[in-house]
Amino acid sequence: MSGKQITGVILAGGLARRMGGTDKGLQTLRGQPMVQWVIERLRPQVDELLINANQNHEIYTAFGHRVVPDQIPDFAGPLAGLHAALSTAAHPLVATAPCDSPFLPGDLVSRLSSALSGANADLAVARTLDQAHPVFCLCKREVLPHLTAFLASGGRRIDRWYSSLKVVEVPFDDEAAAFENLNTREELLRFEVAHKG
Repeated sequence: MSGKQITGVILAGGLARRMGGTDKGLQTLRGQPMVQWVIERLRPQVDELLINANQNHEIYTAFGHRVVPDQIPDFAGPLAGLHAALSTAAHPLVATAPCDSPFLPGDLVSRLSSALSGANADLAVARTLDQAHPVFCLCKREVLPHLTAFLASGGRRIDRWYSSLKVVEVPFDDEAAAFENLNTREELLRFEVAHKG
């Protein structure tokens, strides 16, 4: 781990179309909201935790962490959540994780941080096998002007944004299952049935 302190942000600002438009982070998994599982995994790994949410502000605030809405209008996607976090983070590094991945690795941030520092990169992104997971990343707060300009130009695709930065992909092949996400009610139900008892 570098000596730099890290702000973590849970991305819960989307429209959850595949979840029928209901707030994904507040869907119940094994007796508690999905966002609570992510909080329990991510909070010990960072020095400050934020929740990026554009709906149900009071409910998310009750989890005990500052809630930051998008500054970019019209539900512009995960980059808008990262932009909001970079704009308000207290620390020079920002780690992101989505609200629908309750199994994220307990060493996610430390491994991303080591790779970021070792490569002197702007951004470290988790990868399993040949698939990058750009919503699991660690980036320097200094990328904010670059991201602001990209969003202002109409850019929304996270991979297109970071393709113009110095990026290091960090293999997590040993923890591939930790990056599973639950996007639909059917996936939630299947998980509940598979892990009953």
